[in-house]
Amino acid sequence: MFIAKELRKKSIAEYLLYMWQMEDIIRAMGCSLPLIRKAYISKFSGYTNEQKEAELDWFGNLIRMMNEEGKREQGHLNVNTIIIKDLLDLHNRLLQSNKFPIYNAEYYKVLPFIVELRNKGNKEVSEIEICLDALYGIMVLRMQQKDVSPDTEHAIKEISTFIGLLSDYYIEDETEGLNFGDE
Repeated sequence: MFIAKELRKKSIAEYLLYMWQMEDIIRAMGCSLPLIRKAYISKFSGYTNEQKEAELDWFGNLIRMMNEEGKREQGHLNVNTIIIKDLLDLHNRLLQSNKFPIYNAEYYKVLPFIVELRNKGNKEVSEIEICLDALYGIMVLRMQQKDVSPDTEHAIKEISTFIGLLSDYYIEDETEGLNFGDE
């Protein structure tokens, strides 16, 4: 909860990747709050008992939402899916405006990777979710200490730069508002 709150303010992409990881941790622990307390939250050495209880409540709410939304086995919570849709909307507005040439340039740099990934996976998934899925997949591979090819590393670096830029624009749009007009 505390990490999620900080990430939500700083980088919406990192926040989403973190939330996907929390969904996977919950699933790996059988959506069991006692197991999450024992095997996960108890390891938070820098947290007070009150913070650990707040974290446990947060996990309880996530489990409840996963149960209510039918996401115990797979899929992302609706609150996370809405953020992806918001990112896609912002992505489209940035591309349509002539005020964001750097964003457009980054997009066209990653477009071949997006096309390649789309051809290998679910063709119904948005370009933004394809990029986030790729970043999450690499994160999981790194946690498993698996090797990643140089070509994949290059693609991930480009995708990371692109998603980082979109994430920065998202936070800026939320806090200050972006000017999309063609003045």
